[in-house]
Amino acid sequence: MAKYDAGVKEYRDTYWAPDYVPLDTDLLACFKVVGQAGVPREEVAAAVAAESSTGTWSTVWSELLTDLEFYKGRAYRIEDVPGDKDAFYTFIAYPLDLFEEGSVVNVLTSLVGNVFGFKALRSLRLEDIRFPMAFIKTCGGPPAGIQLERDRLNKYGRPLLGCTIKPKLGLSAKNYGRSVYECLRGGLDLTKDDENINSQPFMRWRDRWDFVADAIHKAERETGERKGHYLNVTAATPEEMYKRAEYAKELGMPIIMHDFLTGGFTANTGLANWCRENGMLLHIHRAMHAVIDRNPHHGIHFRVLAKCLRLSGGDQLHTGTVVGKLEGDRQSTLGFVDQLRESFVPEDRSRGVFFDQDWGSMPGVFAVASGGIHVWHMPALLNIFGDDSCLQFGGGTQGHPWGNAAGAAANRVALEACVKARNEGRELEREGKDILTEAARHSPELAIAMETWKEIVFEFDTVDKLDVA
Repeated sequence: MAKYDAGVKEYRDTYWAPDYVPLDTDLLACFKVVGQAGVPREEVAAAVAAESSTGTWSTVWSELLTDLEFYKGRAYRIEDVPGDKDAFYTFIAYPLDLFEEGSVVNVLTSLVGNVFGFKALRSLRLEDIRFPMAFIKTCGGPPAGIQLERDRLNKYGRPLLGCTIKPKLGLSAKNYGRSVYECLRGGLDLTKDDENINSQPFMRWRDRWDFVADAIHKAERETGERKGHYLNVTAATPEEMYKRAEYAKELGMPIIMHDFLTGGFTANTGLANWCRENGMLLHIHRAMHAVIDRNPHHGIHFRVLAKCLRLSGGDQLHTGTVVGKLEGDRQSTLGFVDQLRESFVPEDRSRGVFFDQDWGSMPGVFAVASGGIHVWHMPALLNIFGDDSCLQFGGGTQGHPWGNAAGAAANRVALEACVKARNEGRELEREGKDILTEAARHSPELAIAMETWKEIVFEFDTVDKLDVA
């Protein structure tokens, strides 16, 4: 053990660099660290920098064959974590040449690939990354982006309105298509496959898509509006994924869907490139994210995963709702929603943003609010997420006592009433009840929806709180 301790101290001498001033071309990372008892912070920080860049446990002769001063990562700052006596932040600068151009896969493999199992650590969490512009310019990003998506769907001046078809598992292909049609004719813009709908025995993907396409075309003819459905192309192999994507294109569908974490960043980047070349929009589900991001001391914060998705490619990304059934601190959510949509995001610790992030001309990504929401949440959702979002009500559409079309109509009326009130300067969250009640006088569907869900709230303590004093 003494020999290993010496190796950690050697890391400090080589990779702890408190006088280093990061370059504009450096990739910067902030880790939340809890070291083993008795190991100084500087040694632990240096070990993280070493293990995620050029270091190993022993001095090796081949170090003389390269320039480690040029290639090594440097731990250049340590900060206390507010309210946590055990943890600290370490900030590490990585030379850009450590990473393959345009490869989010390579960045994550380097930064979090091995170091999380390092014995000198009790826990480690990647809180944020600052991607340099030189790297961003090598990434394709969203296949379309917010403005082009609005143009293709002909939707302006308000959030998109959608829902996940329920029950998510067990419907036949024809009954699934019937559910899609009822939602779309009632007033929704989009419907979607849920994350775990692929091609199960009760509903093979091609049969489902044929009936969904019929439903979309019928709803478009009846409403005069552009409609769509997120056809989930996630599959066991890349070849099968592209096969499904090609069939969606043959059907004339405007958008497909991918589970980017379970499917993997390699598959996601390839699919985003295909979408860009074929004029297809790409909706991204974040299934598995909470396994990675919910523990406040270990894993990867979702703001990092959101940044990586914007680089890898996607036109819409699930972000939670703040007010629904899924985990989500309001300020933290606003922080990573900004990373999806804005051209420049300044450092703001009150939102969990550790670095200035310049996105340059990279297109933005729609934030998707989905999970346990209903009409009573509409004022807050519009206030939190703004227009460049997609609000998806699954049970909050199809749980309407009068059926899917009535639930969709209730959501559409509620949304348009809130947008109108917002544009008139009213305070949505303070006046939300009055706004919805006024609209319900002219919409029996909304009145019934308000009565149905008036007692439904999801008020639980947030597990992953921001580290703010």
